[in-house]
Amino acid sequence: MERAKRSVLLPAALSLSIALSSGPTLLQARPEGVNKPELLPRSYTPVIDVAGFLSEGQEGRIAQEIKEIEELTGFKLRVLAQNYPNTPGLAIREFWKVDDNTIVFVADPSLGNILNFNVGASVDLNVPRSFWSRLAGQYGNVFYWREKGEDASIEAAVAAISSCLREPPGPRACSTIN
Repeated sequence: MERAKRSVLLPAALSLSIALSSGPTLLQARPEGVNKPELLPRSYTPVIDVAGFLSEGQEGRIAQEIKEIEELTGFKLRVLAQNYPNTPGLAIREFWKVDDNTIVFVADPSLGNILNFNVGASVDLNVPRSFWSRLAGQYGNVFYWREKGEDASIEAAVAAISSCLREPPGPRACSTIN
């Protein structure tokens, strides 16, 4: 029995040590934090597109949708379109006054899935966590945004978030992605 345990544990330990010694680990592969306030716009906007994915018209429509969401629900949606490392990064926290009612939606194709969300604690109580992963899976996967475009992924995600936040809270809230 003891010999059987060693025959299983030794290869597992060996593969773990090889994984840790060769190349970046998952922790090392994470992008470094960036803080470039010079990339922020001069005046306030809930949509910052440093990557150039959106047209002015699209930015305006998204900003209007965000304004309506905030007025109806009290939740703040903020959209940052970037190509890491070309990003204002941490500077958005103060610029947008990020708090527990804020959803920061980062559209960045360099992260694999273009749709990434940082959700405030109050939002997390009202929107099921599964919603964000389903949303990213539907509109953020590489096949979708390469076929339709980054702008289409962003617009579809904002529309789905808007629809979800307008639903009454409950066990079936945000169960479908529009």
